[in-house]
Amino acid sequence: MSSDNLVMYGGLLAAALVIALYVFTWRNERKSLRQDEVPADKGTLNLRLGAYERLVLLAERIALPSLVSRIPAGDLTVRQFQGLLTDQVRQEFEHNLSQQIYVSPQAWQAVGNLKEQNIFIINKVAETLSPDAKGVELSRRILELVNTDPKVSLHPIVLEALNFEARKLL
Repeated sequence: MSSDNLVMYGGLLAAALVIALYVFTWRNERKSLRQDEVPADKGTLNLRLGAYERLVLLAERIALPSLVSRIPAGDLTVRQFQGLLTDQVRQEFEHNLSQQIYVSPQAWQAVGNLKEQNIFIINKVAETLSPDAKGVELSRRILELVNTDPKVSLHPIVLEALNFEARKLL
């Protein structure tokens, strides 16, 4: 493994540790939530449940395997494909900004962390490749990273958090 790859994986590990600390804190906070925080109004309940549904869909759409399989690399270079992937993650997130008013701050932060982590991974993996390499190579490397170490991705943890909070509303 080259020193560039070690630096990249070291950065990913550091990011994963920070995220794990956040998740640990979030899990402890969720245990202390009171049951009477569920809204009584049926209209508000439906809006909140709808927001959690949209955020689950957002998390699925920006999950790295989903993202790279949905967006074809075609004849793009690594840098072009990198830009396309990061723009898509940002657009998906921005399209759902209004959902934050219906969900807990912890749930919204978890989705924001997923967005940031995915952009970070895309950029770090792209840095290991020649800028003129084919975008398909970036796609392959991202999938390889996520498939060899599932702990690299926050996706399952964010889905668990969103599902947990939505179930509390029911």
